[in-house]
Amino acid sequence: MMEDLQNKPRQRFLALDTSTAVMAASVMEDHALLEERNERAERNHSVHVVPVMEQLLAASGTAPGQLDGIAVGIGPGSYTGIRIAVTAAKTLAWAWDIPVAGVSSLQAMAWGGWHRGLAAKAEAAADEPAAAGAGGTPSADQGGTGAAPVHWIVPLVDARRGQAYTALFASAGSDAPRRLAPDAIRLMDGWLEALAARVAEAAPEERPAAVWIVGETGPHAAAAAEFRCPEGTALQLVPYELEGRWIGRLGAEALLAGQRDDVHALVPNYTQLAEAEANLLRKG
Repeated sequence: MMEDLQNKPRQRFLALDTSTAVMAASVMEDHALLEERNERAERNHSVHVVPVMEQLLAASGTAPGQLDGIAVGIGPGSYTGIRIAVTAAKTLAWAWDIPVAGVSSLQAMAWGGWHRGLAAKAEAAADEPAAAGAGGTPSADQGGTGAAPVHWIVPLVDARRGQAYTALFASAGSDAPRRLAPDAIRLMDGWLEALAARVAEAAPEERPAAVWIVGETGPHAAAAAEFRCPEGTALQLVPYELEGRWIGRLGAEALLAGQRDDVHALVPNYTQLAEAEANLLRKG
């Protein structure tokens, strides 16, 4: 069985995301990153998408006929932006007759932002051992149980007027973050209040070692400053821009697991405010 897995041909995938101000793209070979491009274009991605894909394929030595699938971030995020990557991925998948898989842009942002934060903490700890503090690392024991501590990750893409595209994920190791709440556009004040209550109400053994708020944190720093964690749970804010490698890793995982979307039916995730929140916003 192991020999069969080792002899299985490697697969190459193209991954794209244009849901934020950064066009994030990569070429993967199975789970390994071959090439990556992250182009800040302030959501004017239509100018860059074709040249960036051509650069990626050339730099990775990949001909279109060598691709085994395409993964694309379906948002949520900028309405105009998401459509560019989704349309490009669907067009290429149809033209090249290869599978396409849509993945959550917020899940990729959570994965990348958390790792960025952990790397920064590890670097600080190496420079100053006393700074190793709150939240631990993915391999740290929590409570002497032998299990890695669970971290909660809250990705943010600013949606203006006190709103953000956001979700909640949990992670305790190297696998993709596990979803705890759906992708949605939410009013930040109410969302953070609900999250704080969720942490406080969790049994002590189920509480996260840290809550990481990652992504476009700047517009929501004041709201995040009011977030109150119970004792034993740290709060970490990590400004972060999505990178192609995390869309690539999430997409490769989906495609290798056999996930496929209908090339004609795949659409961006255009989330909407819950009715009660929308009414509240209109009254404001």
